[in-house]
Amino acid sequence: MTYHIVTLFPTTFDSYLSESILKRAIEDKKIAVKFYNPRDFLPKKKNMSYADRRVDDKPYGGGPGMVIEALPVIKAIEVALKKCKVKSVKSKVKILWFSPSGKQFDTVYAKKVVEKFDHLILVCGRYEGIDARVKKAFKMEEISVGPFVLTGGELPAQILIDCISRQVEGVLGNFNSREEERVTSSDVYTRPEVVEYKGKKLRVPKVLLSGHRAKIEEWKKSQRT
Repeated sequence: MTYHIVTLFPTTFDSYLSESILKRAIEDKKIAVKFYNPRDFLPKKKNMSYADRRVDDKPYGGGPGMVIEALPVIKAIEVALKKCKVKSVKSKVKILWFSPSGKQFDTVYAKKVVEKFDHLILVCGRYEGIDARVKKAFKMEEISVGPFVLTGGELPAQILIDCISRQVEGVLGNFNSREEERVTSSDVYTRPEVVEYKGKKLRVPKVLLSGHRAKIEEWKKSQRT
C-alpha cells in the first residue's frame, strides 16, 4: 500500500511515521508514504521565496478565513496519479477528500481499501478548506473520521494510515494479533498480579489466572462495550 499525501504541512507526519510499527513497516517496504505540497506547484517567479508562495485567497461570497486555491492542489494530485503509474483513476487507485460530512471511516472500510486498492491519495485541507472545484476535476470520495471539525486533514490522514496499514499483511509482527480479528476485552492486565496503591491492593481478575481458556474467552466477551 502506498499513501500519497497532498498537504501544505508534510512535516506534521514526521513524528508519527518515524516511530514503532509504522516506521518498521516503511523500512520493510510493506507500506510507502509520499508527500505532495501544493506550494511546490505554483508558478515560480524570480526572487520569490518559499514563504511567498501563497496558495490561499479570500472566499467568494465573503466570510472569514482563507480558501486553498484549486489549481495547485489539482496539479499535486496529477503528479500523485503519475507516481501511481496509471493514466486515470481506476480500480487500483482511490482519492479521498476529508470532510466532517463524508462517509464514516471504520475498520470495515479499511479492510475493503486494502482488498481493492494499491494506492491511496489523501487530500488534506486547511483553513476554510480547499476550493470545491478540485472535487469536480477528479473522481474521489469524501471521508470522515468523526462528527467533529479539525484544523486540517493531516490528523485524519494519519488515522487512516494507521488503521489501514494494520490490515496489510506483514505490518504487524503477527497478522492474527489484530484485536479486531479475535476475542478481546477493553480491559487488559499484565504482571505483577497485585498492584498496591494508596493502601489498596488492585488485583488481576481471577478468571485470567485460571488457565481455563473457555472461561477466559467468555469473560473477554462480557467486557466488550
